[in-house]
Amino acid sequence: MLTQAELIIVGSLVVILPVLALISIIPGKFEKNDKLIWILAVLLVPILGPIIYLLAGRKNKIK
Repeated sequence: MLTQAELIIVGSLVVILPVLALISIIPGKFEKNDKLIWILAVLLVPILGPIIYLLAGRKNKIK
């Protein structure tokens, strides 16, 4: 069982990671439907979606 401090940390990550990813995705420019795909991945795959986007997806942005 997780302690209260661990629950707070995990809960914070579950909230903060998607918010950070969405802040990066929404104003960004992507090819075709990539923006929609990343938004859905971040929202539908709670912890892995934002982590994958923040590690790999930001490279797909059009500069």
